Amino acid sequence: MIFKRVGVDRPYPDHGLGQQEWARLPPQQVRLDQLVTTKDTLDLTTLLDSDSTFFGDLFPHVVSWRGDLYLEEGLHRALRAALQHRAVLHARIHVVDDEGEQR
Repeated sequence: MIFKRVGVDRPYPDHGLGQQEWARLPPQQVRLDQLVTTKDTLDLTTLLDSDSTFFGDLFPHVVSWRGDLYLEEGLHRALRAALQHRAVLHARIHVVDDEGEQR
């Protein structure tokens, strides 16, 4: 099993973070098997593109909510890590509590 669960949406409250706010969060190691995806499909062109991080954040974006870690952006990076037999990757993690408050 690569991920904890494969999801199809974002069950957590909208956090409103933009690229600049995400960039301020320090990358942390996270195990792939702790992640719940928010997408169930992947564009293979994005996965196989060697320069896929050129326009985006180098690190995936993860939202911690109600005890789960949701992979919001960076599914192709996480899957690439799995295909390279890595169990962990570095991601930016944003914590949202039950009331939608951000920490």
